[in-house]
Amino acid sequence: MSVIYLLISVSIFVAIGFFIAFIVAVKSGQYDDDYTPSVRMLFDDEIKITTQKNDSPTEEKQV
Repeated sequence: MSVIYLLISVSIFVAIGFFIAFIVAVKSGQYDDDYTPSVRMLFDDEIKITTQKNDSPTEEKQV
């Protein structure tokens, strides 16, 4: 039974450590992204239809 208490206390300390690391990362601005939301609609995949030498239309995906 004492092993369970030991495992619970160690897991709580590990969880608190990860939570503190997360808070520090958020406060330092690691997760801030101001550029991507403004240009996300420009990165949509578009299908471009081209013709080959034998005049059969094919679809190419632009990236």
